[in-house]
Amino acid sequence: MTHFKFHCLARFAPGRTVVSLGLAAALGVGSACSGGRDGQPKLPIAPPPTTSVPDRAALPKIVALGDSLTAGYGLPGEKSYPALLQKKLDAAGYKYVVVNAGVSGDTSAGGVRRLDWSMQGDVRVVILELGANDGLRGLPVSAMQRNLQIIIDRVRARKATVILCGMETLPNLGKEYTEQFRAAYAQLAKQEGVVLLPFFLAGVAGKPELNQDDGIHPNEKGEEIVVENVWKTLEPVLAGKGKTGP
Repeated sequence: MTHFKFHCLARFAPGRTVVSLGLAAALGVGSACSGGRDGQPKLPIAPPPTTSVPDRAALPKIVALGDSLTAGYGLPGEKSYPALLQKKLDAAGYKYVVVNAGVSGDTSAGGVRRLDWSMQGDVRVVILELGANDGLRGLPVSAMQRNLQIIIDRVRARKATVILCGMETLPNLGKEYTEQFRAAYAQLAKQEGVVLLPFFLAGVAGKPELNQDDGIHPNEKGEEIVVENVWKTLEPVLAGKGKTGP
């Protein structure tokens, strides 16, 4: 298994200012944070830059719900994976708009708290990428699973499809915790019958040439691999729905 570190950050939209609130230290000792005092993001989430499509606001939505790995920490907005995904959708003729609902430092509990706010409008698919910061904090795996299950249940209650993105955690909390964390995503996907992307950072984690200087967040080249990981899982789902959804 490839081991890697996570950076916990808070992000504010104006001018794309990024404030570092903590860094996973060397040899796997980390810290964590949340989007605000109450765990809620403080500014509206806007769709990433997209190509010009008439009446885009009326299109059904794909919500990318996650932490800094979804938000696109350290990258221009048009280089984040949700923005790259929008370009792939447009090129393939799928009439959806991608909403980047990534908040740096967010946990699975934070995702529960802001889910309804993030799913405004006609949401058809939610790409769920959360849990890395739970592992960084050493929170109980059972609590993370429960939070992800709540999100899945609430998304499906709105007749939307969930794609669950598997994550890995640091080795410093021991082999048992690491294995339980890794297995939690597959177990939950099987239990809930949702689509699983086994590892969101497959082909990127642990490769310096594909990550930013922090060794944690994908750089532009790494983000291109991330969006391919997502696309290989998402495209078959969309093919079953049709170009504009059911």
